This record gives sequence, C-alpha cells and structure tokens, in this order.
Amino acid sequence: MKNRESHTGFTVMRIITYIIVLAIAYILLDILIKGIPAISFDFIFDAPIKSGAEDGIFPAILGTVYLVTLTIAFALPLGMFSAIYLTEYASQNAITRALRLAIVTLAGIPSIVFGLFGLGLFVLFLNFGTSLLSGSLTLAFLILPTIIVSSEEALKSVPQYMREASLALGATKWQTIYKSVLPSALPGMLTGAILGIGRAAGETAPILLTAAAFFIPSLPHSVFDQVMALPYHLYILTTQHPDATRIEHMQYGTALVLISLVIGLNLIAIYLRIKLRKRYNW
Repeated sequence: MKNRESHTGFTVMRIITYIIVLAIAYILLDILIKGIPAISFDFIFDAPIKSGAEDGIFPAILGTVYLVTLTIAFALPLGMFSAIYLTEYASQNAITRALRLAIVTLAGIPSIVFGLFGLGLFVLFLNFGTSLLSGSLTLAFLILPTIIVSSEEALKSVPQYMREASLALGATKWQTIYKSVLPSALPGMLTGAILGIGRAAGETAPILLTAAAFFIPSLPHSVFDQVMALPYHLYILTTQHPDATRIEHMQYGTALVLISLVIGLNLIAIYLRIKLRKRYNW
C-alpha cells in the first residue's frame, strides 16, 4: 500500500514538473520565434529614436548591465558578511532567531514595496535623486535576503570538524573562517548571487521609482544619472506606447535580449563558481 502511494505521489510530481517545463518552453519558444526577426546589429548597438519605437536598445542594455553589476557589488559582500556573522559569531538566541525570521519575511515582500522604500530613503532622504545609484541600492536590498539565506545554508553545510581542527592547530576564529570555512562555502554563496542576478535584471517596479527613464538616448556619465533599463523599456513598449500594436516585433526583440542577458550573466557567475571549485578542489 505504501509503495503504491509513493509511486502515485512521484507520478503526480513528475506530471506537474513536465507541465511546468512545457509551459516555460512554450513561452521561450514563442519569444524566440517572434523576437529573432527584430534582432540586428542596429537593434543591439543603436540608440532609440521616436520614443523608442524605432532603431535600437543599446542604452537600455548597458543600463541593465550597470544596474545588475552595481547591485551585486553592493549586495554580495553585505550578504556574505551578514551570513558569516549570524552563523559564526552571533549567539543562537531569540534575537538571532528574530533576525532570521525578519530576513525570510523580507524575501517575500513585493518588489513595489522595495521601490517605495528606495524612493523614500535614497531618492528623497539621501538626495541621490532618480539615478543609477538609487536603483542599484534598492535592488541590492531586494536581493539581500536571498543572498543571506543561501550563504547561511552554505556555511552551515561545512562540517564542524574543519573548524575544530583549525582552532586546535592554533588558528584564530577569523583565520579559521577565512582559510577553512569560506573556501568550502563559496559555491553555495555564489548560488545566492546567481539567483540575485536573475531577479535584479528582471525587476521593473523598484527601478520604476528610483532609476529608470523610458527614453534617454545618451549613456549615463555617472552613478547619479538616470538610465534606461530593459525591463522598464519593455513594460512601456507593451503597455504605454501609443504604437504598441505596430511595434510588436520590437517588444519581442527586447524580451529576447533581456532573457539572453540574464542567461549570459548567470553563465558568467556559474563559470566563476566552477573555476573557484577547481581551484580549491571542491
């Protein structure tokens, strides 16, 4: 009876998995078929004209890369050091349990709330204005819970005997963490960064209020300039542009470029993780 129930459960899960994979494959195939005709050298490397209805999306591509790069630069060190403190230094008491609950809760907050937070803190209170810096900091806070949780789990997966052996040989607490624990935990930490890259590159609501502009044909000159970004550009093209039905090919082309950019950034992060794994013989 138990074997039959187990088999039925696995069959149901397998069917659900196949349905999800087929749905995603259909969406990607639809974007690929309708987006490829729009892809050209001019579309990738030219600036937009006529409110984005013609020519290229290069400022939006570069703006997205800038946003994601700065976001990871802010969020990854902060998330890793927070996880190290919570796992290796903080006492395991009610306060740390409350902190972990708060972090997990933050991971489920809608992105528009982070956008309002960034608008109030970075744009208005700190007077950074609607800028690349404000958007990057807002996205950093958005993905920070994911990085902290994944980094904590990676640190907890390191066997305790590695810490005890290092301390027994006379190493300090920090030397033990830096030389023994971190090299073993880095793959899991980078997994959190990979997940964060995908979310930061695809979010529209936070940058809508803090960083993005729909039509700026020039490139940003500093972190205090507004930027174009692919998610916001695609949102405007599909919902707000007066010629939305006429420029469907540009909508699908922009979506295809955005997906390709996210996949490319993820592949770079995965490559770095593999290189580190080989270096430390994980």
